Amino acid sequence: MKRFQKPLKNWVKFSIWAIIYVLFVAWVGNFWWLLLLPLILDVFITKFIPYTWWKNSKNKTVRSVMSWVDAIVFALVAVYFINLYLFQNYQIPTSSLEKSLLVGDFLFVSKASYGPRVPNTPLSFPLVQNTFPWGTKSYSDAIQWKYKRLKGWDKVEHGDIVVFNFPTGDTVPLKVSNPDYYSLCNIYGRDVVRNNEAEFGEIIYRPVDRRENYVKRCVGLPADTLQIVDNQIYINGKIEKDFAGVQYNYFIQTDGTALTETFFDKLKISKEDRETLYEYFINNRIQDVPEFYAITGLDYGAKAYHFPMTKEVKEKVEKLNYIKKVLIEPDILRGGKVFPLNAEYGWTRDNFGPLVMPKSGTSVNLTLENLPIYEHIIRNYEGNRLAVKDSQIFINNIATTTYTFKMDYFWMMGDNRHKSADSRYWGFVPEDHIVGRPVFVWLSWDKDNKKIRWERIGRSAAE
Repeated sequence: MKRFQKPLKNWVKFSIWAIIYVLFVAWVGNFWWLLLLPLILDVFITKFIPYTWWKNSKNKTVRSVMSWVDAIVFALVAVYFINLYLFQNYQIPTSSLEKSLLVGDFLFVSKASYGPRVPNTPLSFPLVQNTFPWGTKSYSDAIQWKYKRLKGWDKVEHGDIVVFNFPTGDTVPLKVSNPDYYSLCNIYGRDVVRNNEAEFGEIIYRPVDRRENYVKRCVGLPADTLQIVDNQIYINGKIEKDFAGVQYNYFIQTDGTALTETFFDKLKISKEDRETLYEYFINNRIQDVPEFYAITGLDYGAKAYHFPMTKEVKEKVEKLNYIKKVLIEPDILRGGKVFPLNAEYGWTRDNFGPLVMPKSGTSVNLTLENLPIYEHIIRNYEGNRLAVKDSQIFINNIATTTYTFKMDYFWMMGDNRHKSADSRYWGFVPEDHIVGRPVFVWLSWDKDNKKIRWERIGRSAAE
């Protein structure tokens, strides 16, 4: 009984932590975790387990080392749970969301907004997505839990900027990150990619929560009909108004005047985003120069540049007396294959769809013509066996002409529309890939000028 005769402060501490833990277990919904409640009682009251044995050691080295170990272990455990269930840091690596979010922005991402996911791979090292800097895995897939999302206080809406796991990042060639595995298979053939480890590296599989994090803007919700006509997005037949940061690539022809660093700095065009016409020819391996000029409408041999602009910036540039032409980049120049990669629907980067977003519980009539749209959902995202035999579709060895979706799916696009690898190229984002909502910028580093963008710190990431 003496073990329970502790000072009042011990009981207060135990009560507070016990309440917090019980509320957490109720939130998670796994009441088996309540079996660990006696451990909290032991920490503060009974003390059967000598957690702090090292404090009584006569060896100063032991006390010093163990005090650091104790602090580090506590910090790692705290960070692990905070990172899993509350928030995480995310750095903007590319210009796909310029000018809404800039390269070098560090974001505070709330996982509780849309409801945090119970981890697929609970045995993982905190703050590392999938690989340590020295190349080894930062997680173990010995234990894998099924998808479950805890209750959040909001849901994904049109226009939300969302962090999510890269959908087609399930299969990864370790020596090549861009384009992704499925694009490589489409270009070279699956057998070539699989059997050429010297060029593409080992092919590995990553669970959902260990796939790379991406950040884009949600433009299509479950059950929406999406279509893009000449760069204009239509949702359910109505024009989707562009956000202020949306921009497109343009060719800008001058009267021979060279555009200066001052010009680009005033318009906030980063070095990564701008190039001369000559650099554009080199970077894109343009060989038929006369055809290029015919397609773009530029004057042959004129001094010209290529960079993205928002509507506001474009209007400013057009008013300058030394600017002769401002022409949007035709998608035929940067077309490439768009989703779905293994079919030809005549869709392009700037003219896409119409396409209906899959919604949980709804069904679609399956045909050989539309199967490429839903193939990845059926097989990879929702875990079914899919085959086609004698022009008949089989799911889990049963002939079928319909499919009912198990999850909701979203359409994500970058605001820097002509420099964004997004849903137009790899398709739908399943609900179980949603990580969270960026809340604000807590740091912003301008790599061009090697300085902190103080004016962006504290800025909302939802604008």
